[in-house]
Amino acid sequence: MSEFIPRLWVEEIGDHVRLGIDGLVSADGPTLQEAADALVLKILAVVMVFQSEGLGRFSSESCRPDMEAVKFIWELGEFAAAGGDIRECLFGPTSMAA
Repeated sequence: MSEFIPRLWVEEIGDHVRLGIDGLVSADGPTLQEAADALVLKILAVVMVFQSEGLGRFSSESCRPDMEAVKFIWELGEFAAAGGDIRECLFGPTSMAA
């Protein structure tokens, strides 16, 4: 993976949690774990669209994508395609013993 990692943020809104990655996506859930699960699904959806349709869908004359974020998304796709769990890339290695 590249050294670039977008900032991960969390926000409590009323009775739910919003978790997001700067410049990419955010997701809500009643708990932090459920928001994280929803965020992973959204990121995987972005990865699939990006890999199937390329950069054209995400850029225009007035809106240029952040190329570091594009590289990060591409690398997430490669990592997932190789059987990796992108949670490690997004949230860091788990501290729980297997």
